[in-house]
Amino acid sequence: MRSEDLIHRLAINLRPVRPASHPALATAVWLTIVAAVIGLAVLVSGPRHDLAERLTDGFDLPQIVTASVTGVLAAFAAFELALPERSRRWALLPLPAAVAWLATMGWGCLQDLARLGPDGLRIGVSVSCMVFIAGLSVPLTVAMLWLARHAARLRAGPVAALGGLSAAAFASVGLSFIHHLDGAAMVLAWHGLSMLVVTLLAALLGPRLMRRARPLG
Repeated sequence: MRSEDLIHRLAINLRPVRPASHPALATAVWLTIVAAVIGLAVLVSGPRHDLAERLTDGFDLPQIVTASVTGVLAAFAAFELALPERSRRWALLPLPAAVAWLATMGWGCLQDLARLGPDGLRIGVSVSCMVFIAGLSVPLTVAMLWLARHAARLRAGPVAALGGLSAAAFASVGLSFIHHLDGAAMVLAWHGLSMLVVTLLAALLGPRLMRRARPLG
């Protein structure tokens, strides 16, 4: 077979490959999806009765801001890490914000301790809180995995874990608009536990979902 014929046969079955979106553009698309999902959740469940007061007095504002920054940076890091030429150090990008997020909740615990004494650190049962964060994280994580599915054969695990962290952070923000907890200790326990669970599940199950979605991209 002549080289020209071989090249012709190989070229017939070639399909154009769409390049991956720039991480900034992919993050913007992701944030649009986040805003739509959280907005729908607030519309369906209704905002908490004291939302305006809590935002005005600044009590919940540090937690909401740090969680939002964590979500944005984790998403951007995931899309950066999904590109083969990017450094693995991008995975460290959201860590300072995540630590600050946990620190704001920890500071709230100290404030409650100073104001209420040992009762301020009482942790009650709030399964609905964790269920809400986990439930809201599912569509967000699936959307993230779909947008980053081109990383299925590269760094699926780290990308999925960062996507889960971003989804959990924004789900926590959404919960702050809808549901209230009695104390900072409960916020730290249930928001922190939910974040850990969602991130771990995304890291474990995400690569399989990304590999299934990859042929469709």
